[in-house]
Amino acid sequence: MNEGAQIIHMQPVRWLHILRDVTNSMNERTMVSDATPTAGIGHTASLLEYEHAQAIASTLVLANLNSLVFDWATRLSVGGLHMSFFIVKQLPVLPPEAYLEEMLPGLTYAEAIVPRALELTYTSWELQPFAEDLGYEGAPFRWDDARRHRLRCELDAVFAHMYRLDRADLEWILDAEEPSESFPTLKNNELKEFGEYRTQRYALDAYDRIARGELPDIPPDIPNSE
Repeated sequence: MNEGAQIIHMQPVRWLHILRDVTNSMNERTMVSDATPTAGIGHTASLLEYEHAQAIASTLVLANLNSLVFDWATRLSVGGLHMSFFIVKQLPVLPPEAYLEEMLPGLTYAEAIVPRALELTYTSWELQPFAEDLGYEGAPFRWDDARRHRLRCELDAVFAHMYRLDRADLEWILDAEEPSESFPTLKNNELKEFGEYRTQRYALDAYDRIARGELPDIPPDIPNSE
């Protein structure tokens, strides 16, 4: 070994934060990002890395990237089928200090976001390291479509407030008037499945609750995690 050489002890990577490269502005969501177990990834799964507070930072950015408001801005920037990094670097990702602001008295945005993002992400034992890094020692959350939808809509509303959008802005983003359009595939799929644009109703209800100083709460008839 050379005299000037150093041995660097790297912290083992226990999970990855990736975003999908192949996309389309007409999908239900254009930006698709998630935490995954440690494994080999191909060139169409871009890897995001963090220098500090990996678990918390990754969870907050993960929730930000998957929010409907962020997706609206994203689909206006994607002209082809690839989420290239030169596009990602131009997208309006919120700065770290934004999450330290109070959403409600005694509750920061980070404190509202992390538990919901954890439940949406930790649905398999393969992601136990991700949950443990966030201080959660329980079993994976049970996958329940109805509950997950409400959680995602609550996060959509939280981020609408973080981006300082008023209700009319959120209404437009959810369902822009013709000849404009926002999320036509999402809307049409929900009209077929539920008979209503459910995301619109849930997200606006959660937005209104936050505006009134209330924490959005999933109704008791929607199952909790096991």
